[in-house]
Amino acid sequence: MSAVPGTAAPAAPDSSIARVKWLACPSSAQWLEQAIARPDLVLIDHAHCERKAAGVALQLMFRYPGDAALAAVLSPIAREELEHFEQVVALMERRNLALRPLPPPSYGASLTAQVRRGEPGRMLDSFLVAGLIEARSHERMALLAAHSPAPDLRDLYAALLASEARHFGAYWLLAEQRCGRPATVQRLHQLATLEAQALAGEPAGAEQVRMHSVGVTVAALATCGPPLFDPGEPWRGGLDPGEAAG
Repeated sequence: MSAVPGTAAPAAPDSSIARVKWLACPSSAQWLEQAIARPDLVLIDHAHCERKAAGVALQLMFRYPGDAALAAVLSPIAREELEHFEQVVALMERRNLALRPLPPPSYGASLTAQVRRGEPGRMLDSFLVAGLIEARSHERMALLAAHSPAPDLRDLYAALLASEARHFGAYWLLAEQRCGRPATVQRLHQLATLEAQALAGEPAGAEQVRMHSVGVTVAALATCGPPLFDPGEPWRGGLDPGEAAG
């Protein structure tokens, strides 16, 4: 991995940081190198991701208006995602970066296309896709918190990690409570593989780096397995099955 001009080359991602139990594969060193080279693009894209995440939570609340328990979980998530959006934009302003449109990667659309149309599959898939996106965000923020050369970036990403883990934990619980653990585990294994495939390949270049741009190599994908958590163990939220495995 080549060095970013003016800095030492970042080390390869530490497996104890990069391995998140929802995910079939960790992100690549190439993605991390490009993200460190273009923190401006990652920050701008990150702001858009936080706003979209709030929209996903609200969309699910509107889709299932009779589910009061679902609303009680997702309403705080939507508010917190917008708070994160504001935090990212505030840092951008301190860095003299303006929020602007960026061409998104195909990642989100690829996962959304996997959501089944009929219920209850639509509900289950919607929860798990949202959770997988949160899990990938958590994994990549952890890498940036550990490896970014700028203290303000390290502080931002580190500050967001716990809430990101809570979010994908909440989506897991919503899925398990409504669709049962066996169906949830089986479908998560399928979608986690598709999530990794959506990120497979070599990054196109630093100008194209995004929070969810390509960054799992084909070689790595071939050696990756299903999500690491034990489906026989009960889970009550928090960092398991979302915590980094080490």
